Amino acid sequence: MSLWNLYFLLKLYLFSAGHLHPLWLANIAFAIALAATSGLRNRFLRVLRGVIGLVLGVMLMYHEAAIPPFSRLVEEFGNLETFRFGYWMELAQRFVPPAALLVACCAVVGYLVVNRWLRVTSFVILALVALPVWQASTNALSSIEAAASLRSGAKDGGVAQPGAPLDHTAALAAFRAGESQRQVAMAHLTNNPSEQFDVIVLHVCSLSWDDLDVSNARNNPMLSHFDYLFSNFSTAASYSGPAAIRVLRATCGQEAHADLYKPAAQQCHLFAQLAQAGYSPQTILNHDGHFDNFLEVIKDNLGVPNVPMISNTDVPVAMHAFDGSPIHDDYSVLAKWFAQRQQIAGPVALYYNTISLHDGNQLPGSSQTSLQSYPGRVNKLMNDFDRLGDLIAASGRRAVIVFVPEHGAALRGDANQVAGLREIPTPRIVHGPVGVRLINFPGNHAPTTVIDKPTSFLAVAQLLSNLVSNSPFKPGVTLSQYAADLPQTDMVGENEGTVTMKTASGYVVKTPDGVWVDEK
Repeated sequence: MSLWNLYFLLKLYLFSAGHLHPLWLANIAFAIALAATSGLRNRFLRVLRGVIGLVLGVMLMYHEAAIPPFSRLVEEFGNLETFRFGYWMELAQRFVPPAALLVACCAVVGYLVVNRWLRVTSFVILALVALPVWQASTNALSSIEAAASLRSGAKDGGVAQPGAPLDHTAALAAFRAGESQRQVAMAHLTNNPSEQFDVIVLHVCSLSWDDLDVSNARNNPMLSHFDYLFSNFSTAASYSGPAAIRVLRATCGQEAHADLYKPAAQQCHLFAQLAQAGYSPQTILNHDGHFDNFLEVIKDNLGVPNVPMISNTDVPVAMHAFDGSPIHDDYSVLAKWFAQRQQIAGPVALYYNTISLHDGNQLPGSSQTSLQSYPGRVNKLMNDFDRLGDLIAASGRRAVIVFVPEHGAALRGDANQVAGLREIPTPRIVHGPVGVRLINFPGNHAPTTVIDKPTSFLAVAQLLSNLVSNSPFKPGVTLSQYAADLPQTDMVGENEGTVTMKTASGYVVKTPDGVWVDEK
């Protein structure tokens, strides 16, 4: 098979590293076909064999690899072509690190030397046959041990669970059915001006607890200034568009990804509920909102017509995005909004979206990659939000600031996804730090109330509802009472064609083919 042996050796290596799930029978048949036709003498037939083999080999490896489906790439092509050249180069080094290229060159040289003395083809075909037999034997042994453990547990008085592994499809269906019945309503805000307050939702692209750990940023002072901290929060989404829809529809239970693009009931729109409660909704971004039609997604899901979008064009540019568009300084954008807000009577509800932490952002005058600059960017972002709180506090106005990420940045990557890739919404990506801070609270700020139960947007909506219906900006209030019995939501990550659910030993992934795969 000549150089085709390298193709199969590469597959065997990727399988051992957990990056590939080979279709063994297809690979064995492919290898035998290549070996059987290796002696063709006709030049045209040799070329035809090479072309057909290359097409089939690429298609087979693509199907087996842990990368987005081809249909997803076609759908996203319009967005991908906007990436600046520098970002493409950064991504290329993540997928194929220079060190890996060096190892590959050494492997090719080693193969050419060894192939002169040994029939490598025989060893390759033997490995393609032996590995699936070994894998099937290992799985069968694990199943037998699990069954024995269940029987032993039943004899010892434990509760056996026949039918294991769990029916994840049924569990997901039950989750969806339960979520479809849940809703939060808002009462009208008090008419007492001294007890009224603004609601400021700071929606942050690309931040998770894991990203904070990778960046050594868990000790940033902003986290200690929250009155409420959700430590086990699921953002559910791994891309910005769906994430924005989910937070803007926070007053209803978690929808399936496909349902996000269908009209929602009016009571599901958080800002529509806030408007009915007496707030004037506003929006502002620190970017132009053009990528992936983000601006229209916001307008379509606010649930309130003609909400003013405040311009950011006269605010200093802090960096440039992966597509070269300007990203404005967070504090400057928010300070400008607050200066204009001071001229408005009555309470305001603001939706603010920032992409300062997005993958591919380039700082001016810096040669750092976006992964290298992330720790500095995340600390500056949190410091800027702290400055916003101080600015509002100095004005004497009352406000409730809600800090909530869209999804994580996937700084660490894993066996199935390189750093920055978020096609599979793993727990590391959807497990985000969410905090609520009360500005100019008249009482003493008690230690932060930590909500460690599994929660999602419905819990934030319920907390806001509790604060709106019974303003905390009056004497004698205990802040912890507002966080009692918030609705819980299991961590279920969703993307187009992909679902993840946490399990006792890790999590499971539902692939676009409908197959559930155990991961750790």
